[in-house]
Amino acid sequence: MKAPLKLSGKPGVRGKIEEKAEIAAAAARVLSGLSPETRGKALGAMGAGLAEHRGRIVEANRRDLEAAEEAGLSSALVKRLRFDEEKLAETRCMLTTLEMQRDPLGRVQEARRLDRGLVLRRVTCPIGVLAFIFESRPDALIQMVGLSVRSGNALLVKGGREAEHTNRVLVEILGDAGVQAGLPKGWLAALESREDVRSLLALDSLVDLLIPRGSREFVSAVKDSTRIPVLGHADGVCHVYLHADADTDKAVRVVVDSKTQYPAACNAAEVLLVHRDAAPRVLPEVVGALERRGVALELCPESAAILGERPSRTVKADSDWSVEYLDLRMAVRIVDSLETAVDHINRYGSGHTDCIVTESREAGRTFLGLVDSSSVFLNASTRFADGYRYGLGAEVGISTGKIHARGPMGVEGILTYKWLLEGEGHTVADFCDGIRRFEHRDLPEEVGGLYGTG
Repeated sequence: MKAPLKLSGKPGVRGKIEEKAEIAAAAARVLSGLSPETRGKALGAMGAGLAEHRGRIVEANRRDLEAAEEAGLSSALVKRLRFDEEKLAETRCMLTTLEMQRDPLGRVQEARRLDRGLVLRRVTCPIGVLAFIFESRPDALIQMVGLSVRSGNALLVKGGREAEHTNRVLVEILGDAGVQAGLPKGWLAALESREDVRSLLALDSLVDLLIPRGSREFVSAVKDSTRIPVLGHADGVCHVYLHADADTDKAVRVVVDSKTQYPAACNAAEVLLVHRDAAPRVLPEVVGALERRGVALELCPESAAILGERPSRTVKADSDWSVEYLDLRMAVRIVDSLETAVDHINRYGSGHTDCIVTESREAGRTFLGLVDSSSVFLNASTRFADGYRYGLGAEVGISTGKIHARGPMGVEGILTYKWLLEGEGHTVADFCDGIRRFEHRDLPEEVGGLYGTG
């Protein structure tokens, strides 16, 4: 693990970042009170801005890609960095989806009548100021911006140096479009350097939630360097387990898609577990399909004995089963039972996404219940673990923790709630003295509605 990031920064830098955070905090208070129509209009304006300035965006991304190639960045990072016309169209579609969603603010989560004329409600509200620190992916910036607007949060962003030209243009376009549509100035601001990040980490009185997306070491270093609450995930060590009765055709489809549909994604499968009884039957077919897609395999000795030697196959020389390849490479291990597969996943996995392929409903239920991951699938590709595919509109990221939010985080992941109590001059003394008694009667007819409409 990397050492904690030092909080001390240059005085001038600290002052500049603190000013941005103060402006964002003021903007957050305005955002929380804006109408759903204004925030929806802002999302539409941002989509239009992306279309109008697509030439600038593509040109900026070209500069970043050229610099990445010259710097010798990995193919996985380059894939995440690319932001072409297709990606631009996808992000505009995402903004449209968010624009059309029902407004999430002010929704009643609980309603309870404590006494006649005394009603308590728990309603959703924004968190406040979010700080988003991420690597490579410009589309992640747009997703986070869209989700922040929909949820009424102000946003400070810091992308990786490898995408600095693309991110700078996107922040300018999106920020201006939001202000022109009625959002307060300073609702979106960019941090430019690592020194900025160090200064930001000390601002726990202004920043309400920090969301880092990057390597395990980076996320750990951020957590160890700040008092700001941190929400995020590190590695995506995802598994597909083929049970003893796995259908061969189904196994091929699920494994190939999980590994090769987009191998640089955190929800791509990195480890294939195969029940010993199924291995002679399904493993050659699955491995053959993977190799035709260019996947290199790291095999346990038992699977190597079944499959034989080929240039694309190596015997795994160590016991480290927690590698996130983010490339066309996959580890294979034979296990002797469903329980062994579950134990392997819970020990070596990252709590991201894991799948079982089986024709047994009982085995499927056991796997779904015992695997301790944020997403657990039966007979479906791990690549489905995504906010858009879950119907969330977009995602902040994947949370592999267990507090506040877990799995793909959409708007709900960056909301909190507050308790609202309405009375008619009620006092606690009346209840203590026996003049009044609590009813504590739930009002389910109000749950889910917007506050004030029940």
